[in-house]
Amino acid sequence: MIQALFEYQREIYLAVAQHLKSFATDGNWLALLAVLPMGVVFGAAHALTPGHSKTLLAAYIAGSQVKLSRGLLVSLALSLTHISLAVLIAALALPLVSIALGSVGRAPALEALSRGLLGLAGVWMIWRAVRGRHQHHAHEGEAVGVMAGLIPCPLTLFVMTFAIARGVPWAGLVFAVAMMAGVAITLGIVVALAVLFRKGSVAIFDRFGSNDARISTLLEIGTGLFLFGAALRQFLVA
Repeated sequence: MIQALFEYQREIYLAVAQHLKSFATDGNWLALLAVLPMGVVFGAAHALTPGHSKTLLAAYIAGSQVKLSRGLLVSLALSLTHISLAVLIAALALPLVSIALGSVGRAPALEALSRGLLGLAGVWMIWRAVRGRHQHHAHEGEAVGVMAGLIPCPLTLFVMTFAIARGVPWAGLVFAVAMMAGVAITLGIVVALAVLFRKGSVAIFDRFGSNDARISTLLEIGTGLFLFGAALRQFLVA
């Protein structure tokens, strides 16, 4: 299945490149706008491929007490950061892209920063749970989303780089916005599933006589350990 996703992603790259190439030739904005729904589909499909911090997002939502509406804000913050960072890299530092990324579609320094911050967030969640304080800060979830989204989107970077090279950066930006909507849709589904998983887990624990405070503590400690473990793995593998 992963191989099929990568093959589809390759088709996405070729299709987007063709649309941007056609726009660079005829400058037909109506034709470009007509294929924007395809950009949303491309973004949603691309978000299914490995990366995009889906597992970390799901772990945070499952282990926290945020409601679905707040969880969707977290996924939106992740999507916005993930896409906009790639746009900024392409627009402001195109001559340095190959140096900054180290390899195509990756940004090791930003990946390390993202995972390091999430690791610290994991330690904070464990400390808070152990002390019995389950109250979340007002914008904690959005901050986690920004941290998880610090890894730039390779598809958006490709689109922006291609569009700038063709002299149509605004067309690339429009496509990037459409793809961000698609990524947000996929991550929103991940959030919804994580909320359902949390509610199901709470129901199961309740049947064994565990109170809500203990369940919240266990889930939050588990999430903190997962985030810290992901950060540790990032630095050990690097």
